[in-house]
Amino acid sequence: MTFNHAVIWIDHSEAHVIHFDAEASESDVVKTQSTHPHLHHKSGAVGAGNSRVADEYLRSVTDAVADAGEILVVGPGSAKLELIRYVEKNLPKTAAKILGVETVDHPTDRQLLAYARKTFVRIDQLKGSVTLPT
Repeated sequence: MTFNHAVIWIDHSEAHVIHFDAEASESDVVKTQSTHPHLHHKSGAVGAGNSRVADEYLRSVTDAVADAGEILVVGPGSAKLELIRYVEKNLPKTAAKILGVETVDHPTDRQLLAYARKTFVRIDQLKGSVTLPT
């Protein structure tokens, strides 16, 4: 089934990707192959203590939304911004499909889908066309 909308919830260890329309949805989970997704501070060490998200992981996430018409990217930390930078640098056509980036904690897939549907209704209203029911 083909869906126009997609939402990506991403952190440094996994991404939940949901393709959806008003009536149906399909979800997938993309996990990083990294064995050390989190680093801890050491006294006197320079840096924030976070590892950089691997390009292979980000590519897998973007591959999962390649056929989406509109994309919303959400997540609790910096991984969503690293995904945006990766997409802008390497996949400009996909970057043009990203309509929003927001901070969202750790919702269930059901909560994420409800949040994304409401967000796309607001986006569509701002664009002058409503594609999902409120």
